[in-house]
Amino acid sequence: MSSIVKKLCRSVSYGYRHDHLEEHFESADVVRDAIIGLSDGLTVPFALAAGLASLGDSKIVIYGGAAELVSGSISMGLGGYLAAKSEMEHYDTERIREEMEVEDCPDDEEEEIVEILAPYGLDREAAQPLINKLKSDPQKFVDFMMKFELNLEKPDPRRSWISALTIGASYFVGGLIPLLPYIFVDNAHQALLISVAVTFVTLLIFGYIKSRLVNPRGAVWGAIQTLFIGAIAAGASYGIVYLLPQDEH
Repeated sequence: MSSIVKKLCRSVSYGYRHDHLEEHFESADVVRDAIIGLSDGLTVPFALAAGLASLGDSKIVIYGGAAELVSGSISMGLGGYLAAKSEMEHYDTERIREEMEVEDCPDDEEEEIVEILAPYGLDREAAQPLINKLKSDPQKFVDFMMKFELNLEKPDPRRSWISALTIGASYFVGGLIPLLPYIFVDNAHQALLISVAVTFVTLLIFGYIKSRLVNPRGAVWGAIQTLFIGAIAAGASYGIVYLLPQDEH
């Protein structure tokens, strides 16, 4: 039992030294938000611009794209804020419920700890020292149950604003890329070709980097998949606007 406890507690033990360096992916929440923002930013404004380009006027593309870019960034940022806020509220609600259970039904909570540790080969006798230790600190008891029973980690209180800013800014940056050619090229069809080339290259690079962060072995396929999704969205938007009846003056 002592060896198992040491392994479980090595990350919080003082004075523990080891030469084994574990490389794990950190800051997953921020990277996830950036991926969400960039993914939508590189596809939605790109598809809209491609569709408006079929009208043959770069100014229409710029005005429509700029409006969508601003409104989309705000909408995506607010969505990230509300999602992170809901996550925090959910954690607080579950923690209050768990505190009540620890106080009112301590025996049931002890049995739940035994059930949690049973898959690791620990019976009631082996788990009892840990249970006694947790009972001496109710807040640690609740922390343990939140993490190992409910699989909930306490969110960062700043998470809502960080998520909003990350998603909103990423969306804006991603959406600005396919619009830039229309600003510098008056001919909408020529600007469309440049926008397609620039955005496709960006999608490939973004897809590759994204996959390298979360799944290094599938980096190449991730890049192709990201490009494929962007191409479908842009092609569908362009085709729909092109096929719509237009007034001729």
